[in-house]
Amino acid sequence: MKKRNEKINPHELDLKEKVVYINRVAKVVKGGRRFSFSAIVVVGDGNGHVGVGLGKAREVISAIAKATEKAKKEIVKIDLVNGTIPYEVFGKYGAGKVILKPASPGTGIIAGGPVRAICEAVGIRDILTKIIGSSNPHNVVKATLVALQQLEDPGKIARNRGMTIKELFTGFTE
Repeated sequence: MKKRNEKINPHELDLKEKVVYINRVAKVVKGGRRFSFSAIVVVGDGNGHVGVGLGKAREVISAIAKATEKAKKEIVKIDLVNGTIPYEVFGKYGAGKVILKPASPGTGIIAGGPVRAICEAVGIRDILTKIIGSSNPHNVVKATLVALQQLEDPGKIARNRGMTIKELFTGFTE
């Protein structure tokens, strides 16, 4: 996974947030159980920017607010082509593995819970996905981000190889 150095200012973007998962955890103390909540939130502008955050607090609303703030700090830019991804990618984080495949226009987002939330937030309209291994939302969300961050702009790849974009996608024309 490559790290991108440029910081993206969340205040310049029109971000929409989506709660992916809320978990209630109990801590056993002398007087009984103390409950707290953890929340995973995805924020995105629907135009190639997305961030994921995890927040923990005693109340659900506080956990969601913390997660949203963390997500806004972790925003990354994803390269998209016509509402889908340019090529197939595989992401892995812990035991969570995700395959993302580009789809033709009109297919829609074929994805399970956590992956669907990220795809919608990024602005992907057509994609085929599959979760392999663990379906733990924490790992699946991070695996999806790992996969999306591997994507590079096809124009940039073609320039690096000294080809046109058409040659890149059709193979060598000899």
